Amino acid sequence: MKLQLEQNSSLNLVTGYGADHLLINKVRHDGNVVLTTTRIIRDWAPGGFERLAATDFDAVLALEPEVVLIGTGARLRFPAPATLRPLIDARIGFEVMDLAAACRTYNVLATEGRAVAAALLFDPQ
Repeated sequence: MKLQLEQNSSLNLVTGYGADHLLINKVRHDGNVVLTTTRIIRDWAPGGFERLAATDFDAVLALEPEVVLIGTGARLRFPAPATLRPLIDARIGFEVMDLAAACRTYNVLATEGRAVAAALLFDPQ
């Protein structure tokens, strides 16, 4: 018996990543992005992790996710609590993790049908 995972091809899924890019459904995207199962917001948080601000999360809030995965690059770094205040005030759950873990977790939650957003940051080159 052959078992195959059936995936909804209309979902945005991370199919690969590197130090400076993501592959979403096998299409390369450079730079920081916010990703949901139906949307891709490019050029998110242009200042990167070091300049991440609460206002950067306005675009994420507009997507009305139930959970936000914040990928902080090659290593785990925690944003200042004031930066995450918009998510806290909106009562949206969030998890901070490195980029690789955020990509893997996003794919699992997306295929489960969850209203997930991944806010993914890359390290400066």
